[in-house]
Amino acid sequence: MQFHIVANAETRKAADIALLPYWKEGKKIVAAFPRKEFDEGFLSLLEKDFTAKAGEFLFSYILKGKEQKILFIGLGSSKECNSVSLRKTFASVAKACHKKKLENLNLFLPNELNPSFIEAILDGLSMANYSYDVFKQESLKEHPSSFLKQVNLIGAKKEVQALIQKNSHLMEGVNLTRDLVNGNADEVNSSYLVSLSKELAKKHESIHVKVLGKKDLEKEKMGLMLAVNRGALNDPALILLHYKGDPKSKDLTAIVGKGVTYDTGGLNLKPTGSMETMKCDMAGAAAVLGVMQACAALKLRKNVIGVIAAVENSIGAGAYKPGDVYVSRSGKSVEITNTDAEGRLVLADAFSYVQSHYPLNRLIDFATLTGGVLIALGDEAAGLFSNDKDLTVEIEEAAEKTGERVWELPLYPEYLDALKSPIADLKNSRNGRKASAASGAMFLKQFIEKDLPWVHLDIAGTAYLSETSAYYPSYATGFGVKLMIEFLSRT
Repeated sequence: MQFHIVANAETRKAADIALLPYWKEGKKIVAAFPRKEFDEGFLSLLEKDFTAKAGEFLFSYILKGKEQKILFIGLGSSKECNSVSLRKTFASVAKACHKKKLENLNLFLPNELNPSFIEAILDGLSMANYSYDVFKQESLKEHPSSFLKQVNLIGAKKEVQALIQKNSHLMEGVNLTRDLVNGNADEVNSSYLVSLSKELAKKHESIHVKVLGKKDLEKEKMGLMLAVNRGALNDPALILLHYKGDPKSKDLTAIVGKGVTYDTGGLNLKPTGSMETMKCDMAGAAAVLGVMQACAALKLRKNVIGVIAAVENSIGAGAYKPGDVYVSRSGKSVEITNTDAEGRLVLADAFSYVQSHYPLNRLIDFATLTGGVLIALGDEAAGLFSNDKDLTVEIEEAAEKTGERVWELPLYPEYLDALKSPIADLKNSRNGRKASAASGAMFLKQFIEKDLPWVHLDIAGTAYLSETSAYYPSYATGFGVKLMIEFLSRT
């Protein structure tokens, strides 16, 4: 989808539909754009069937003009307008246009919107303008992958072009993440993630890639990561993508992604109903790739090391076993009480490696770690755990801007008590379901150096949706890409 700036209504070209926004000021409906050809006659029509509350729509047809249809859009009160409501409203606009099979839109922008509100409009339209239907036969496709081809922003100023460019690069990263998570687990395996990482490095000179294969992991004594992958057909890989956007700066952020390309639960096999969505268990790794793509495309003046710990948690004669003890790269031993608590094992070794090889200023990880966070927060927010208040606030502020919500959950010392083992330094899982998200985060915390600011984002509820919601089509959401770009842009 392309956005184009059109200075005024008189110079606009023909399109499938005109999108006309209205404010609801008390009981009055007020046009949020210069009406001119859309005069009071329309307003009297609207008053019968349209109240202009936020998210309300009304389609109409016209006999002459540059558009064949009109979509009246309710924005609610101008005083209560915010980025969240605009993002949701214009995502719904995109969905409504999809159903009508409309490709070219003339959007009359609301008057005097600040840049963050315009960003929200672009974001809402773009996020909803996605589908993953590569496996459908052409005759069975309900619609092409992208219905909206062009949106003309009527009344936009030249400065909006920078926002359009930013949105385009962000969506490249978001949709790369979505495609990876939606892809077949047989194809999107560790080897595929390695190949894709190398392709990104070839495409962008600012990205350098390093891959540790199975033999390298053995030399590094990454016992936890190797254990999880023991039953898999494909070898594990630790992928490091170093983006150098500001070579003169020593500041460096690590973003680590859980890359379990499929999770059967191991010998603690998941039941029917819990395994069908487990190709999404590499959503953290996919988010890392999306972030690296966006960083390079935006030429962000930051230094980032993206870390992907790619394994598959499979069953078989070689699978790692409950009750056994494995030693991590850091030297800590771990008793396996549940092979389905594998993501924290993989991340622990990845944390250890990147901390010992790079002078980090902060580490942020994305992981579909626990079902418990879905119980606690649903699919509305990711669980946030941290050892640093300042970093937490920075992530929260970025989340507020992008609409990718996070909510801080506690790391009480008592959660560590439940991970004590009589035969090892730690257990990988506590008994029962109590505080499962916090217990998983507390396990990870044991592998973070004392003075390193760290945030763990449990995205098990936000990375993959079984039903459409707000501005997300079903399945992969691409959660985390916009959040990290906003965070990096602020720090």
